[in-house]
Amino acid sequence: MIGGAARAAWKGCTKISAGWGFGRFVLESVAPMATNYIVSPKIHNELVAAAYRHRGYTAEEAAAGAKFSEITAWHGIKTHNAIKALHLDELFGSKAKGCMPGAKIEKLPSKYKAVAKWNANRKLGQAVGFEAMGEAMRLADEYGVGVVAVDNAFHYLWGGGYVIDAANKGYLAYTCCTAALAEVVPFGGKFPTLGTNPHSWGFPTKDVIGFNICIDWATSTVAMGRVQQFSREGKQLPAGCAVDVDGKETCDPAKVKALLPFGQHKGYGLSLIDELYAAYIGGSIPTIRNRWDKVPPGEKGTCCFYFQCIRPEAVSSGDFAQGRSQKENVKAVIQDILGHGNEGAMLPGQIEANGAALSEKHGGLLFTKAEVDALTEIAREAQHPFDPTAFKAVDV
Repeated sequence: MIGGAARAAWKGCTKISAGWGFGRFVLESVAPMATNYIVSPKIHNELVAAAYRHRGYTAEEAAAGAKFSEITAWHGIKTHNAIKALHLDELFGSKAKGCMPGAKIEKLPSKYKAVAKWNANRKLGQAVGFEAMGEAMRLADEYGVGVVAVDNAFHYLWGGGYVIDAANKGYLAYTCCTAALAEVVPFGGKFPTLGTNPHSWGFPTKDVIGFNICIDWATSTVAMGRVQQFSREGKQLPAGCAVDVDGKETCDPAKVKALLPFGQHKGYGLSLIDELYAAYIGGSIPTIRNRWDKVPPGEKGTCCFYFQCIRPEAVSSGDFAQGRSQKENVKAVIQDILGHGNEGAMLPGQIEANGAALSEKHGGLLFTKAEVDALTEIAREAQHPFDPTAFKAVDV
């Protein structure tokens, strides 16, 4: 449940509550229930894999794309599910040559044993992301910390999926990336020169509080995927999120031309971090990223990824108050933060945990009517059997 202090409303816009997860806004917990349809992971994954295979991706890449989309849907992530993933591929990926089906990752030499450097060669971002986080975990097992820097990549979608997976396996995990497009206006500016540039942290707190803390957000007020979702659902955006073609603020998702950074200068600074990490790795000018008609010879239009995993014991001083263990100390800190009358406050990762609990309760992935319609269109393109009338409806 979202704490009452977090609830807010914007005049003339959708009533919402501020929430974690790509800095997104989530529909208020007291809003009326909406009809969703239960799609089994098997049916979902077969459809998504077929769509990727139809576009020329290998069986391994298609399986990675399907599995990642299952993870997003399982956790209730509407902004970066299969619909968003295949839409990105449609606009900037396999058809635009921004993503190359069947590409091989080039493992570059590194003088630092805990750091891996990769040239992804525009391979499907989800496949690269899974492998990179896996390598970061392997390096952390050996050195206490593991870092993987990835150049020439295609967007990996929801960073929270990678860090939650690593947290499930006991690691402190972090990832950031440059977004597909520069579509965020810097604080004090008027032209979009930054990506939505997410940051994602995962902490292995499941044994302590029942779920892993996941601090995950876009550095824009909302993700562009949220704009697309609200457009599908016929909903208005909250104020302070976006501007139209004339640079005027708008709540109409159909009129959005660019996004605003959350927290003004603070979100701007966090977005800049991603661009600077990418610049050090090998990323180029943000305003031409994935705009392949504007990338001149010798320039680069690809994204960059950064992954980091730490073994919790690697950072332990061993000197916890009252003789507590590391796990007990983490629990004590969280309890203190949520004490003193703060019991109604929400921990980051709780929304995703609630989404996973709903999926578990209903035995499948939950999609709205608009999303089922979008999946039907995907099936039609991929020439894959998909019956939208076969799914049980539930109100959630």
